[in-house]
Order: sequence, then C-alpha cells, then structure tokens
Amino acid sequence: MSNLITSEANQLLAGAQNGQGDCLGRLLQLYLNYLKLIARTQLDQKLQARTSASDVVQDTLLEAHRDFSKFRGSCPEEFLAWLRKILVNNLGHIIQRHVLAEKRDIRREISLDDVGATLERSTARLVAIIADPGLTPSTDAQNHEASLLLADELAELPDDYREVILLRHIEGLAFPEVAARMERSAGAVRMLWMRAIAQLRVRLESRGVL
Repeated sequence: MSNLITSEANQLLAGAQNGQGDCLGRLLQLYLNYLKLIARTQLDQKLQARTSASDVVQDTLLEAHRDFSKFRGSCPEEFLAWLRKILVNNLGHIIQRHVLAEKRDIRREISLDDVGATLERSTARLVAIIADPGLTPSTDAQNHEASLLLADELAELPDDYREVILLRHIEGLAFPEVAARMERSAGAVRMLWMRAIAQLRVRLESRGVL
C-alpha cells in the first residue's frame, strides 16, 4: 500500500508545529472525509434531521485549529486520535442536547465513553472493508493510511452506492435492515451492494490500495 497520505501528513504536521504557513489548514483537510464518514455513522435518522455530519465536523476542525497549541503528539496517528477526541465531545454534546433533553426513555442515554467505543468499532469496520485476511496485522500507520484513502474514495461514489456500503459495513446492518432503511427490496439492495463494492475496489486499485 502506498504511504503517500501518511508521508504528506507527517510533513504537514511538522510544518504546522513549526508555525509554517497554511500547513495546519491543509493537514486538517486530509481528515475531512474520514471525520464526516465516522460522524455520519453516529447520527441516527432523527438526529440527522436536526444536524448534519458536515456541521459537526466543521465545528471539530474549527476547534482543532483554535486549540492546536494543546496538541502534544508527534505523529499523524496521534493527531487523528486527538481529532477524534474532539469529535467525540461534539457528538456527545449533540446527543445530550437533542436526545437526553427529551427524557422520553432513560435507556437512550449515551455517555462520551459509549460514543468513543462506537467510533472505534466503526473505524475497525472501515479498515476491514479493504483488509486482506492473508496479510499480517496492519500497523497503526497502515490503518491510518487505509482509513483516509477509503473515506476519500467513498466520498466520490454515487450517493446510493455510498449509502449501501455505509449501512452494510460501517453500521453493520444485515441486508434486510439495509433494504428497510433504503426502502428497496432485499434483492435490489444486494445487487446495488455488489455494484458498489465493485466500483469501490476499482477506485482503490487505481490508488494502489488493493
């Protein structure tokens, strides 16, 4: 797998920590699609009607830019972990504001730790889409690279292709559940999923990921 993104992230992170030009802004843009993808999986349909993953991520990037001096890491993997911590806090505030305030069902309470754990599972599923089971376990750097590349390619897919992959692989829904969410038959969803995966693989192969 190419490590071009990780190499660029290393250079931009070093430049940002040295106060060089627009390095921080360019660094944050590398993570835009990844953060939007992960945020999207944490907002259920009701919450999506009140806020968007794009808005949550925009707030996250603005906070990261403002508070960059507080970042104490030295590598892209640590920087991503820091960004995700900010994202988790923002998601937690949204859940508390829109869900817990209703107080309709105490079982719906979600702690920041719960949100963080769900993010971890989503990320693992994200990387697993393109993982080769015959390979040795990936390093943090390889997982970092794969996650960003995959998120970028998913962002370029047609909406229905991206949606079926998100529901099936990121949210982990069974095909009947995916069919209900997309308001299609199970057979139609399976065919859509097959076409979506095929197109995603072509895109990833062109980037040297597979």
